[in-house]
Amino acid sequence: MRWLDRVLGRSSEPALEADPMTQALAAANAGDYERALSIWEPLARAGVARAQNNIGACFAEGLGVPVDRSLALQWLRLSAEAGDPVGERNYAAFHMQDIEGTDADYGIAADFYRRAAEKGDGPAQDMLSWMLIEGEVMPADPLASRQWAEKAAGAGIATSMTRLGMFYHNAHGVERDAQKAAHWWQLAAEKGEADAQAMLGAALHMGSGVEKDSIAALVWLIRAQAGGSELAKPFVGPVRDSLSAADIAEAERRAAGPLPEAKS
Repeated sequence: MRWLDRVLGRSSEPALEADPMTQALAAANAGDYERALSIWEPLARAGVARAQNNIGACFAEGLGVPVDRSLALQWLRLSAEAGDPVGERNYAAFHMQDIEGTDADYGIAADFYRRAAEKGDGPAQDMLSWMLIEGEVMPADPLASRQWAEKAAGAGIATSMTRLGMFYHNAHGVERDAQKAAHWWQLAAEKGEADAQAMLGAALHMGSGVEKDSIAALVWLIRAQAGGSELAKPFVGPVRDSLSAADIAEAERRAAGPLPEAKS
């Protein structure tokens, strides 16, 4: 897990250009974590919750400081308990792992993911949706899972878009709707989500919810494989077998190009 991927460029706090938090964020984005930490530390000690979260993230990843999971946990707890949604989310994520050799605490994780989700944090909404459909960390609730996935998808979270596609594909708590499934997979695929690319490729190959187009199917399946999706494997061979050598070459050419511009 990359903690600062969950921080940098995703602040929900408005800031003026000269604001210290903005200066620290710019330094961190430039890789100058020592400068960022020098700005965040006094703010964190003064009780600024987002600065506390950012320091915790740096200790978790060893950015500008040695890795220290104990200190990371202390700073993330302060941020989470102060009610910062990113701090709540990162504190929850920390408890999905072992902490200093102890067992993960999924109860804490679920509690703080929910707190962040209820404040509108998209990645937390996505995780809460996942936990509610998996049914391991908390009791399964497909309806609530879909509702949180819809909120996260509205915030642009591609994994929730993929999950919504699966809800409609598998008729999981909703009427089966191949068109809606393909719609959500298309949105997520255009954001680079590999599993969505695999499912969209399969849908295009079979003409499920979209017009059949085996060349486009192979384009998405190639991208899915490159992104590490295991879901692409069963479909790549049959799609290739259905195409001519020229069509395969065209698909490979298109797959090597940039993703199409994501639709709003």
